[in-house]
Amino acid sequence: GRRDEEEEHHSLETFTFYLSEPLSKERVEGFSDGVYAIVATLLILDICEDNVPDPREVQEKFHGSLLEALSEYGPNYLAYFGSFVTIGLLWFVHHSLFLYVTKATRLMGLLNILSLAFIGGLPLAYQLTSEFAEKSHNEIEAIQVSCVITFFASIFQFAIWTTALLHERETLHPFARYGGKEHAFMFAKLALYPCVSLGVFFLTCLLSEFSTAIFHLMQIVIPFAFLALRIFVRISLTVLRSVMSLSRRKVVLLEEEEACLSPTEPLS
Repeated sequence: GRRDEEEEHHSLETFTFYLSEPLSKERVEGFSDGVYAIVATLLILDICEDNVPDPREVQEKFHGSLLEALSEYGPNYLAYFGSFVTIGLLWFVHHSLFLYVTKATRLMGLLNILSLAFIGGLPLAYQLTSEFAEKSHNEIEAIQVSCVITFFASIFQFAIWTTALLHERETLHPFARYGGKEHAFMFAKLALYPCVSLGVFFLTCLLSEFSTAIFHLMQIVIPFAFLALRIFVRISLTVLRSVMSLSRRKVVLLEEEEACLSPTEPLS
């Protein structure tokens, strides 16, 4: 019995040590950039293959007006740009994350691969949201699948940040550690996509008639939310620091007043 317990304890220590072993940060970043580039290329190939009007159709159906012919593919182009912006913002968050990471571990590499696996599904999400008719049951389910893919792609990025915080002295830059200068902003940036995609998923379940508008609104609003997020975090940190400084001043004044008071004479 003791031997079994010792062997189990030894294997657990080996597994934990294996996951915390260092991993080449440069190779993780290079592999990730390659996956993001391939996914973006697949989006471009998809839209160029099926959403370019035929010259004869433009001449006969639209009387030679290319703009009218392109307007017929408007929803497909909107889905393409929304998916491309999603890929670009997820790459931007990934770049910001590994800019603060000084040393990667095997567990962080595993979580990064899981995130990239769902990012590779974004071209599938684009095809699903652009193929089905508007306000149909299949379109609602396609939008929900897109929300699920975006959620898991971003939540694994958040898990990388959480894993880095567990060993922050070895893995994170000093100003990005807990309570550091950029910690609050990085936390909010990584939590934005999981929260929004999860919220859109439940909204499409409750308001199925407006699911397409809600989904496209999410894709348009999130880039501006990233810009407003830094301003909001900075204002919040400034207010918090001012409140803390005021409370410290009050404590210092009370201590000075107590020090200035003459000691009470001992009772006879």
